[in-house]
Amino acid sequence: MEPRSRLGKAFALVLLLGGSVVFAFPFVWLVSTSLKPNEQAASMPPQWIPKIYAAPIEGRRTAVIKDHEIRSPCVLVRLTEGPQAGQKLLIPADDYADGRARLDVSGATIRTAAERIKDVPAGWWYGVEKRRDPTVEGPARWDVVPPEQIEERVSFAWGNYPEAIRYMDSDRRASGLERPGQLPIFVRYLLNTMIVCVLGVIGTVCSCSLAAYGLARIPWRGRGILFAVTLGTMMVPFPALMVPLYGVFKALGWVGTLKPLWVPAFFGSGFNIFLMRQFFLTIPKELSEAARIDGCSELGIFLRIVLPLSKPVLAVVALFHFLYAWNDFMGPLLYLTRQETFTLSLGLQAYQSQHGGTDWAHLMAASTMVVAPILVLFFFTQRTFIKGIATTGMKG
Repeated sequence: MEPRSRLGKAFALVLLLGGSVVFAFPFVWLVSTSLKPNEQAASMPPQWIPKIYAAPIEGRRTAVIKDHEIRSPCVLVRLTEGPQAGQKLLIPADDYADGRARLDVSGATIRTAAERIKDVPAGWWYGVEKRRDPTVEGPARWDVVPPEQIEERVSFAWGNYPEAIRYMDSDRRASGLERPGQLPIFVRYLLNTMIVCVLGVIGTVCSCSLAAYGLARIPWRGRGILFAVTLGTMMVPFPALMVPLYGVFKALGWVGTLKPLWVPAFFGSGFNIFLMRQFFLTIPKELSEAARIDGCSELGIFLRIVLPLSKPVLAVVALFHFLYAWNDFMGPLLYLTRQETFTLSLGLQAYQSQHGGTDWAHLMAASTMVVAPILVLFFFTQRTFIKGIATTGMKG
C-alpha cells in the first residue's frame, strides 16, 4: 500500500473517531448528569463522575454537600449576644478583632460579641449536611474543614430514575386528580407515544409503498408531473400548514385527541414516497412481467414480489417515521390539551416547567428514559437500516 493511501485512510479514521466523540458527547453528559446528586448536576466546573462526600460536621462525620472552596483567610465564629446569639458565621479574618465581629445589618455596620471557633485558611471547603429526609425542618448543619478531612467515593444516584417518574405525578396528586389503580403519568405518556408511533408507521408504510409503486412500476400519463408535485410538497414548511391543519382537525372534533398525530400518516409523505420509488426502480421488471404471464394481478405483484424484495427500504421508512413521531414536539403542543393525552416529548417539557424551576438531575433522568428506547431500537435495526440506505437508488 502506498504511503499516501495509508495517510488518507488514517486521516479518514481520525475524522470518523473525532465525529463519533463529538456526537456522543451530549448523550454521555446526559447519562452522567442523570446519575448525579442534584447539587452536582449544574456544578461549575462541570463534574463528569458522580461522587458522594463525607466530612466531620460539628465533630460528627456525616454525608455533606461539598459547597465551595474558601478563597481567602476567614474566621469561624459563634455570636454571643443579640437576637442572633448562638448562630455560627464565617467572616473575613479582618472583620474579627478583640472578641468582636463586624457585621453588615440592614446597610449599617455593627460590631457584636463573638466567640472564635477556629481560623479558616484559604483552600478549606465549606460543607453542608446532606439530609436524606427532606421533610426534616430547620437549617442544615454546616462547617468548614480542610480538604484532607473530606472523604469522597464514586456513587451513582440510580434513585433519580424512579424519583423522576414519581415527581411527574406530583401535580396530579396535588390537584386531587389521581385515582386508585391509575397508571403513573410517565407510563401514560409512553403508551400515548407508542400508539402514535405504531399507527403512524403502519399508515406511512402502507400509503407510501402504494403511491411509490404506482409512480415507479405502472406507466400512465402524467406520472412524471405528479411525481414532481410530490417532491414539491417537501419544500412546504410545516409552519405554513399549521393554521389550516388546525382548522381542519378542529372542525372534525379531533383537537385534544391523538388522531391528528397519526391519521395524516395514512396519506403519505413526499420524502418517503421518493425513497421507496427509487428502491422499487432497482427491482428487475422481468420479475413483474413473469408474474403477469402467470396470471398474477397488479396487486398480487405488489404484495408477493415487490414488497418481499423491499424489506430494507420498508425498514428505513418505518424507522424514519418512528423516530419522527417519537421526537415530535410541535404536533402534540398544537393538538393535545389534556395531560392524560400527552406524549413523552410534551410530557417532558411539562415536567420541566411544572415547578417553576429545573431539577436538572431528575430532568436528565427523565430525558434518558425518553432517549434510551430510540437508541436500543437503532442498535437492533442498524444492519437493515444501513443496507436500505446503501441500496436505495442503485440499479441492479
